[in-house]
Amino acid sequence: MNGTAARPGPGRVVVGVDGSPSAYTAVMWAAGEAALRGSALCLVHAADTDAPVPFLSEAEILGSRQAGRDLLDRTAEAALERYPELAVIKELAEGPAPGSLRRAAALTGTIVVGHRGLGGFSSLLLGSVGLEVAAGATTPVVVVRAAAEPVDAGAVLAAVRNESDLGCARAAAREAVLRKVPLRLLHIWSVKLSAGSRAALRNGGDEIPRDHVRVLASVSDRVREEFPNLTVHADAQKSHSVPGALVEASHHADLLVVGGRRSPGYLGPTLGRITLTLLQHAHCPVELIPRQGPGHGSTS
Repeated sequence: MNGTAARPGPGRVVVGVDGSPSAYTAVMWAAGEAALRGSALCLVHAADTDAPVPFLSEAEILGSRQAGRDLLDRTAEAALERYPELAVIKELAEGPAPGSLRRAAALTGTIVVGHRGLGGFSSLLLGSVGLEVAAGATTPVVVVRAAAEPVDAGAVLAAVRNESDLGCARAAAREAVLRKVPLRLLHIWSVKLSAGSRAALRNGGDEIPRDHVRVLASVSDRVREEFPNLTVHADAQKSHSVPGALVEASHHADLLVVGGRRSPGYLGPTLGRITLTLLQHAHCPVELIPRQGPGHGSTS
């Protein structure tokens, strides 16, 4: 059912470890991903002790670092118990978590973070580390939301907004090939039309639906050409809520892959409304594929 296209060697999978249940779930997901890829798993614990910390003695700082090493050892043992052949790297970073994860991933790695760490309030939908890592992504970032291991849905889902999401669709295709499952490309367009679009429909025109179908066909045709043995389903549909429709579709996916439009600036605007909604509410892990360049800025 599946086939592969030419691709560079996989980078390592980097995951943040902080001792929280969410981080543990992320570690197990990352370990499975690394095993599928045949790449190394890099466990990163950010002790954040490179700058002077008020009210902490040198002994307390050393104790914090030792506790981090112990946590990394326990986490590595848990990952190896499930995936004995996995190559595991442990890194104790002395700086803040977001920068430490990015440095560990370098140019080709994939960063995996849990939905919420130990430092956040329980009411937060996504922890501050996860938000900062996703907002500043230059390599793929996966946010693992589930409190328990996800159900095997047997499909990878990719959100396609326009032709610029071809790279996102390719990444999703590679994930589907690894899992030996079909790929579903989903293009959602809003029924909230502009004044000009409404006028076109009143005049009997059907160019708008055709335009959306052409967008999806352009991407799906390229993916089928590059992955000839992969089963690819392409769906275009309209909805009152684009993010709501994608969240609903995530019920039936092992992984949701989205292209992130990012521009320099403050934390909130760099993610965009749809991307942020998916990271907060999707029912499966979400992989964010960065898109840089003109026209790929914030949608907020």
